Order: sequence, then structure tokens, then C-alpha cells
Amino acid sequence: MVSDKAGFYVNRILAPYINEAIRLLTEGERVEAIDAALVKFGFPVGPIQLLDEVGIDTGTKIIPVLEAAYGERFSAPANVVASILNDDRKGRKNGRGFYLYGVKGRKSKKQVDPAIYRLIGTQGQSRLSAQQMAERCVMLMLNEAARCFDEKVIRSARDGDIGAVFGIGFPPFLGGPFRYMDTLGAGEVVAVLQRLATQYGDRFTPCERLLRMAERG
Repeated sequence: MVSDKAGFYVNRILAPYINEAIRLLTEGERVEAIDAALVKFGFPVGPIQLLDEVGIDTGTKIIPVLEAAYGERFSAPANVVASILNDDRKGRKNGRGFYLYGVKGRKSKKQVDPAIYRLIGTQGQSRLSAQQMAERCVMLMLNEAARCFDEKVIRSARDGDIGAVFGIGFPPFLGGPFRYMDTLGAGEVVAVLQRLATQYGDRFTPCERLLRMAERG
């Protein structure tokens, strides 16, 4: 039996990951640096490019639904999302997004639209390392995956791993969120989340399941 809750598993783990990437952007990090950090971690594309590919309007539509169901941990910087959408930026499908489309030159190298930084009111100067940016995005995904398992949104950790690898491109060499948490150890996952919660807020507070797992050792 799988619990019927707002947002399928893939949406539940993807939304906080995307939201954190948008927060990094509002803090002044560069679009290409955020994407490069997550590609370096092992994702096929970065979270900002992913939004452009699926459609910014489509990709952010689920966020208010999840926020209404589960609270502030799913909230995105609403003013930033609104500014981007109000500028008629839907991503690749209308040729207006975070990246430039239809630009002559090297096709292998995507170019960020510099107007994005003016829209959101930042300079686009990266301050964090790739590891720090990836950690913030990925740890929220791991925490939500564990919460989904606790709420019976998924039947098993294996289902959660398969869904993440095939559904959103979680790095297959890491095995999926649950396999990756096993590799790190629950104690380490909790410690990192608690450190991030102290630095960045309650959205990083480790869920009950992870706390129980860490206590058992």
C-alpha cells in the first residue's frame, strides 16, 4: 500500500532541490556555477538548466501545491519566480529562460542570459564552492526522500532509488538517494543537515526517520 499524498515521490524530492538552486541564485551565485556544481556531483544537467528544459512555468507549478500541503520547507523565493515568469521566460520552449537560445556560435557551450541577474537583482558573482552548492541542493533531496519513505509514499528504499535515478537523473553511480545515504551513514547525513540548518534555516532540519536511524547507528 502506498500513501496518497500531495505530490508524487519524484516531485517531492525534486522540488526542494530546485528551490535551493533558486535560493543560491538569489544569494548571488552564477547560473552556470550552480549547474556546473551539480553536474560535477553527477547529475546529467544542472537544476537551472533542467528548469529551462522542462519549462520554468511547468517546473514551478507544483511548488505552491507542495507548500500548501507540507509547509514552508517547500517554499521558493516567490518574488524571484514571479519576476522571471512575468518577463515571459518559460525556458527553451519559448526561447527565453535562464540561458540564451538561438545564439550563433558554439552550440556545445550554453550561455547565460545576463538579463537574468538584473531581473532578480544580483550581480552573479559566485562565493560558494561547487561542493557547498551541491551539498545544499542534494541534502534537501535526501532528507525529503527519507521523509517519503517514512510516510509510505514509496514502498521501499529500492523503489526510491530507482525512481530518483530514472525519474530525475540522480547519479546512477551513487545508486540513488537511499544507497547514497547508506554510503555516507545516517549519522553523517544528520550531522550535515544539522550544520546546514544552523547556517541556512529550518528547511534543513533532519526528518524523524533519519534521526532514528542515526540513533541506532
